[in-house]
Amino acid sequence: MIIFENHVMKNHSNMKVGGVAKRFIYIEDKNELKEVFDKYENIFLIGNGTNTLIDDEELDITFVSLKKLDKVEEVAEGLVRVEAGLDFNKLISFMNLNNYTGLENLAGIPGSVGGLVYMNGGAYGSEIFDCIKEIEIFDDNHEIRTLKRDEVGFSYRHTEIQAKKWVIISATFEFKRGFDLQKVIEIQALRESKQPLDKPNLGSTFKNPSGDFSARLISEAGLKGTKIGGAQVSEKHPNFIVNDGTATFKDILNILATVKSTIKEKYNIQLEEEIIILKNKSR
Repeated sequence: MIIFENHVMKNHSNMKVGGVAKRFIYIEDKNELKEVFDKYENIFLIGNGTNTLIDDEELDITFVSLKKLDKVEEVAEGLVRVEAGLDFNKLISFMNLNNYTGLENLAGIPGSVGGLVYMNGGAYGSEIFDCIKEIEIFDDNHEIRTLKRDEVGFSYRHTEIQAKKWVIISATFEFKRGFDLQKVIEIQALRESKQPLDKPNLGSTFKNPSGDFSARLISEAGLKGTKIGGAQVSEKHPNFIVNDGTATFKDILNILATVKSTIKEKYNIQLEEEIIILKNKSR
C-alpha cells in the first residue's frame, strides 16, 4: 500500500473542492484492506470522486482508494470479472472489443466500477445491477466474501452495501454478445449536449422523486442559473450544480439547501441528494 499523510483532497473530487485529509491510502492488494481497517478509524472509501462533495476544512478522515485494483478479465463465456478501481468507461471499451452488451446506456458515466456498484448507478432506464452475477466484498467483520446478486439488497440508486459499509473489491458481470456501438455514440452525444461537462460538477445532484424528475421541478421552480458564491444551478441541466472555479464547500451546501427548501415550499416534495457529502465534524 501507499500512504500519504496530510493529503490535499481538492483534486480527488470532480467538484474541485476539498480540504486536507489526515491520510490517503492506495490499496495495492485486496488483502491489505484488513490491515488498514484494523489499524485506522474514520475511514472513507473514495472512488473517482465523481459524486463526492468533500469539506474544504481540515478532515479527520483516512481516505482509502482502490484505483490501483483495476484488472478486467473474461473468466468464462459471457462472464467478466472487474476489479473495483477500474474506470467504468474502460469496462465499456472492453465490452466493445469483446462484443459484449448490457451496459451501453451507462456509457459516459465518469465513475469507477466499484462506485457505480456501491450506489447501483444507472442512466436511461438501465442500472449496473442489471448485469451483475456476483460481487466480492470486504465486509463489516473485516472478512473477504463473495455474494451472489440475489444475496444483495438493491433498489433505485441504493444498495445495502452503503448501509453495511462494505467495501467492493470486484464484480462479476454476465453479458450477452452484441455490443451496440451506435447506442453508445448516441448516449455520449446526448450527455455532451445536455450536461455541463465543461465545469466541475458531481453529476445528477438529487434523486428523482417517485413519478417525477428533479430537473423538471428545479427548472419549473425558476431555479436555473441560481448562484451562491461560486456555486450555481446549471443553466444547461438544472439537476447539476457547477463550480465556476471559486466555489467553497459552504457555497455548495447553501445552494443545495436553497433548492431543497424551494421545491418543498412549492411542491411539498422533499428532494434527496444523490451525491455523497463529507462534512468536517465541526460543521
